[in-house]
Amino acid sequence: MGHQVLVPQAPQRIVSLVPSQTELLFDLGLGDRVVGVTKFCLHPKELVKGKTKIGGTKNFKTEVIDQLQPDLIIGNKEENYQEGIEALQQKYPVWMSDIYTLEDAFAMMEQVGKITRTEPQAGKLTSIIKTQFEKIEPIQPPVTAAYFIWKNPYMAVGGNNFIDDILTRCGLVNALQHLPRYPEVTPAMLAALNPQVILLSSEPFPFQEKHIQEFKEICPQAKVLIVDGEMFSWYGSRLQYAVPYLQKVLEEIRSV
Repeated sequence: MGHQVLVPQAPQRIVSLVPSQTELLFDLGLGDRVVGVTKFCLHPKELVKGKTKIGGTKNFKTEVIDQLQPDLIIGNKEENYQEGIEALQQKYPVWMSDIYTLEDAFAMMEQVGKITRTEPQAGKLTSIIKTQFEKIEPIQPPVTAAYFIWKNPYMAVGGNNFIDDILTRCGLVNALQHLPRYPEVTPAMLAALNPQVILLSSEPFPFQEKHIQEFKEICPQAKVLIVDGEMFSWYGSRLQYAVPYLQKVLEEIRSV
């Protein structure tokens, strides 16, 4: 966003506006310094319960944030909203990430480590995740896939975003890669694309087994799976659990 963020001392009162980055802060050993999180910050489950909730990722309660008097706020360009971020920047140091690829996620973790003075922990974490992703076994030959995140209307993952990057690393060719980041998709569009695999994410819309049949009716030949959205979209320390899960999904696809 073109802003310089000055944090002359190790921050002691951190507000996180992004679930995956909240979990990262705890995994860097900063749990005691996290004073505010969003209502969508679910991990680590027991530890975030006691933190002050500052609203959602798209609708901060600025009066609550003011009461917390943070010396660092961490957000994300896509997940948060510009007007709210700009208002917070008038009062506090607000550090923003902008994530499109796995490499962006590594850079974010390393920069959060630097700004919070936890560089050794961040370096160790990124090293572990990098090693795991080097071992991922993508599907060969690649298969076409569509990844859905919403219902009524159907919305899916297009190109130029983090989930698209993860799909590519798995050997899944995003059938909607030519479209904007999160396009609305009609049944007719999906039928015309006819992907070999349809992945229904558990978030933000909670797709369940009961939704599989409606997609099978649109694309009878497709393999339709419910997948853990956190493992495809959380670009913080949750990535350390992603590769074993992704391998299981790929094994299920291969079994078709």
